[in-house]
Amino acid sequence: MAEDEIATKAPESDAQQAPADPVVQGVFPDDTRAQAGPSMGEHCVTDRPTPSGEMPTGELSKLGGVDVYIAKPADYPHSPSKLLLLLTGGTGLMSTNNQLQADKYASEGFLVVMPDQFEGNPAPNSVDMTKIDEHPSFLEQVKLKTAETFKSFLIDMWLAYHTPERVLPLLHKVIEGAKEEFADAVSNGGGIYGVGYCFGAKYILILSGEHPDTATWGQAPPKDEEQGVVKKEPLIKAGAVAHGTMVTKEDLEAVKSPTYIAAVENDPLFSEEEVLTPGRKAMEKNGVEHEIQTFSGVPHGFAVLGDYDDPKIKQLQAQAFGQMLGWIQGH
Repeated sequence: MAEDEIATKAPESDAQQAPADPVVQGVFPDDTRAQAGPSMGEHCVTDRPTPSGEMPTGELSKLGGVDVYIAKPADYPHSPSKLLLLLTGGTGLMSTNNQLQADKYASEGFLVVMPDQFEGNPAPNSVDMTKIDEHPSFLEQVKLKTAETFKSFLIDMWLAYHTPERVLPLLHKVIEGAKEEFADAVSNGGGIYGVGYCFGAKYILILSGEHPDTATWGQAPPKDEEQGVVKKEPLIKAGAVAHGTMVTKEDLEAVKSPTYIAAVENDPLFSEEEVLTPGRKAMEKNGVEHEIQTFSGVPHGFAVLGDYDDPKIKQLQAQAFGQMLGWIQGH
């Protein structure tokens, strides 16, 4: 599928079934594993080089007791703004690139709140590929393979710790704090907007969905009450996400808010067959306004601000930002 192809109506037959996957009980009823294979990619846990000459202009603060980066439009509060919740990939709050990404949305008129989803514990740093010889010796290859295996283990352990049970309560504290401190921006936008990248994409989708009241706070609903639990309305007015990780089809099936998705062609971390296609069908069935755009020839994580040598990736990174920005501006 070409990078400029947008799919909002899928002709796939409902009879097509993805291979059966073992059921893993999660926060949400009937939640299943997104896909087999890797759950986080290299671009989810490492920053690309920072664009030359750019420095963050926002500030570090706290909302609801949680560390946040806040980026404000230059003329705020003299001119009205809208509140935007930005959720990052594994590189987290202190990443210069993530802070610059928040600044970019602020320059377009949004008051941006970017929380520390990981409580000061971002994803383990990946192997620095710039220090590896182009033609490594056998011993160097063994060392590299060992390092990659250990890195994969560390990331799996990190993911096992940063689950919805831990992340969602943090996000709720930030949202409640933002509603109080920036009530003018919330009111002006008629709610809170959201953008999410990689790890953060899953949580924008969750906050854009209708879930049992307990589940939205990271708790599994009581089994004997699942049929009668109170449903919580979406906390995000409109959301835009790029190349999500750990996303399940159930996350998309629960979405109620207008949602834009930037996906990467043949992305094992955000499977077309197991996640996007059933999720798209559910959104169509539920009458949810949505747009799914698939980009080809780019790596997972390409939409996160950072420099690339390949001019095509640079171009599509800018295009993805424009699409995500346009979506939340239009809603």
